[in-house]
Amino acid sequence: MDKNEELINVANRRYATKKYNPDKKISDKDWQTIMEVARLSPSSMGLSPWKFLLIENDDLKKDLYNEAWGAQRSLDGADKFVIILAKKNLTPTSKHVQHISEDVQNHSFDPNSAFVAKLQDFQKNDFKLNDERTLFDWASKQTYIPLANMMDAAAYLDIDSCPIEGFNRENVEKTLEKYNAVDLKEWGVSVMVSFGYRDQEITPKKRQPMDEIYKVIK
Repeated sequence: MDKNEELINVANRRYATKKYNPDKKISDKDWQTIMEVARLSPSSMGLSPWKFLLIENDDLKKDLYNEAWGAQRSLDGADKFVIILAKKNLTPTSKHVQHISEDVQNHSFDPNSAFVAKLQDFQKNDFKLNDERTLFDWASKQTYIPLANMMDAAAYLDIDSCPIEGFNRENVEKTLEKYNAVDLKEWGVSVMVSFGYRDQEITPKKRQPMDEIYKVIK
């Protein structure tokens, strides 16, 4: 099997699992690989505005059950249940941008630098990220990159997954705050995802044909 065929097989292998086998567990090695793939994911301006919460507290899972209707079957059987947070108020001079510049990219942070000016122009003029909600939505979009990479990595390792948006964000955030799992001044819930081993057959994917979604502009 060549690499192209292997990639297509992995894409077909990835399936939004509705029913998990609660008795099958992901190995530590496989889980560390999935999380490393998440960590290495790209993001706009390299800012990585995300945090991953692996929920293992049974009481917290019970409290989340009614607030996350789309996650109920995952909470019932998935081995790993992850809530991905997005950074709030990601402005050019925010503490997070300074942290990434100095502690991750090893650059001294200067609010008058060309990088800060570029980010400011991008947010204000290119994408019109001019308030708290648009900034959060922009950060949330970044979290979907590691989300997809995690699910593809899992499929490559013959591990199943399911992305989840079926939840009341405000209530989920309040629940997490009750368990001291999140600082809501700094972070908000973006998306959820579960991992484990399915207890169902994969059904063939139904997708739009290529000629409806792909156009070459010459």
